[in-house]
Amino acid sequence: MPDTPEHVKIDLQEVRTRNLAAREIVSALSDAMPSIADLWLRLNAALADVPALNSEIIRLLAALAKVRRDHANLVAAGRATVNADQDAEPDPLYYLRDELRAQGHLPPDSWGRP
Repeated sequence: MPDTPEHVKIDLQEVRTRNLAAREIVSALSDAMPSIADLWLRLNAALADVPALNSEIIRLLAALAKVRRDHANLVAAGRATVNADQDAEPDPLYYLRDELRAQGHLPPDSWGRP
């Protein structure tokens, strides 16, 4: 997976490639040694879990990226609010309310400002 963030230490594309190779080996060995077919079925079932785990990792990475982005936006809105208050702006909480609305934590405001 070329777009894997740097904090992820697992190469998901490599995991997928090795999983496919392992499944091919199990298939070949299953044909060569049919007397232990139950063992091959169990190994294949275990290997079949890897694509689902890969998908779950990708989904969790996307969710984590959204949480990090939302957190950064809230921090920026908080800083803007503090600076607006220090600058004696008439509505310093606007920045925080605006970001909370953008993230769905406040109902939409039809006027732009309360």
